[in-house]
Amino acid sequence: MNFWEKITGSDLTREWKAFAARAEALPDDHRAAWEQIIAHLFPYGDFTGRNLMPILDTALGLLEDTAADGLSIHEVLGDDIRGFCTALAGGEGARTHRDRWREQLNRNVARKLSRLGG
Repeated sequence: MNFWEKITGSDLTREWKAFAARAEALPDDHRAAWEQIIAHLFPYGDFTGRNLMPILDTALGLLEDTAADGLSIHEVLGDDIRGFCTALAGGEGARTHRDRWREQLNRNVARKLSRLGG
């Protein structure tokens, strides 16, 4: 990826289009699970979502392989897609970007307040 692609995000657009084309070939239940996986993983993404691309690629590959093997989505992921996504993102208690931003804001506010009260 070159500098221009990173700045404009054109590499991400290209990858999302490839994901969409791959997902379109999935059976309906696998495609619905793919949409849920995207929704549940987004809170773990950074500002651009670039850090999620390898994880999403792997998850989509799993769905493609299981669809090719004729397995249902419930045989593969069960009923807990949210739990599957949590495990992909780093396990229970994995910090999201929202958590990091909240901690940063709290530190900044505490620092400003300590300067005012000092």
